[in-house]
Amino acid sequence: MTRKYIDCREFPSEMNCTVAMSADSESELLEAAVQHAVTVHKHADSPELRSQLKTLFHEGTPPVEAPRA
Repeated sequence: MTRKYIDCREFPSEMNCTVAMSADSESELLEAAVQHAVTVHKHADSPELRSQLKTLFHEGTPPVEAPRA
């Protein structure tokens, strides 16, 4: 199984969030990403949010340098 990650630095926000997270399973990463989106970014947990987050997953690990927008 390939490690997956999601990186808030890819998306401009007012708070300039620098969180990137990774996991060995998509389901584990999804749960962590949903918790982060709800707690930090004040999104509502919904099937639509979960679906959107899954489209933002990448294979591998987050880069050390912030990705360019």
